[in-house]
Amino acid sequence: MLKKGLVLGSIFTLAFGALVGCSTGQKADGNKDEAKLTGEVKIDGSSTVFPVTQAVAEEFMKANPGVKVTLAESGTGGGFKKWAAGDIDINDASRPIKDEEKALAAEKKIEPVEISVAYDGIALVVNKDNNFVDSLTVDELKKIWEPNSKVKTWKDVRPNFPAEPIKLYGPGTASGTFDYFTDEIVGEEGKSRTDYTQSEDDNVLVKGVQNDKSSLGYFGFAYYLENQDKLKIVKVDAGKGAIEPTEETINNGTYAPLSRPIFIYPSKQSLEKPEVKAFVKFYLENAKDLVKEIGYVPLPDADYQKSLELVK
Repeated sequence: MLKKGLVLGSIFTLAFGALVGCSTGQKADGNKDEAKLTGEVKIDGSSTVFPVTQAVAEEFMKANPGVKVTLAESGTGGGFKKWAAGDIDINDASRPIKDEEKALAAEKKIEPVEISVAYDGIALVVNKDNNFVDSLTVDELKKIWEPNSKVKTWKDVRPNFPAEPIKLYGPGTASGTFDYFTDEIVGEEGKSRTDYTQSEDDNVLVKGVQNDKSSLGYFGFAYYLENQDKLKIVKVDAGKGAIEPTEETINNGTYAPLSRPIFIYPSKQSLEKPEVKAFVKFYLENAKDLVKEIGYVPLPDADYQKSLELVK
């Protein structure tokens, strides 16, 4: 599901010509009002949320062939810039909206509607052939990633590690995952060493770690699940023992401090468009099954129902 064979440049249009049954159990003919929907839903933002929104978009367009959903991934921050300018209807976000982003949107009288769609854990990974790293403490991670870090080799992290150069891979500065990771690990949002391979495309990070024996990287948990035969997960010790990210540990928060909710942000103005409103409702009605299929952790049913009240 995470493979992006349909991508053309950084943006692709998901289009389907025939009505077929939805894997979520939703009837392809939907209700008659939705079947008559036309228009376009424009979405950008987080590469972490991208796989869920992509799956929803595919199923939505099977049920509503008159609606075109365009989906891109310029990172949470990059998406909020477009959303605040009124260029897109929905921003995928791996962190809550910032006050300055709200202020920018307010200048154009754009009001956010915050909708949480799943829980995610940020996965720390090393190369599959790495035989010495099983877990890292939060303090060790801070030592690696903080600005002006003096860590150049694995031995600099822990004395019994080999003196091999450490090659780092992580999200770019427009990423909500970058914001969250730096806040929780380094201690200040946006503060990080800069001498690492950056990308807003998590698949680029996956390939980097996969092909570099001395690597360490971080990105959304679903991208690890999709590539777990090529990568090795690293447990995180926040002071209560080393914990591996799983559906259970992400859901109950024991995978700390790297468990978090992920969001979509339509605007109140965009929700006035029938096609956007129908898409968001469809998202929430089918999120539980699709989120699980992608590899993230669904929210409680009551949370999806509460969000549905916001768009009725």
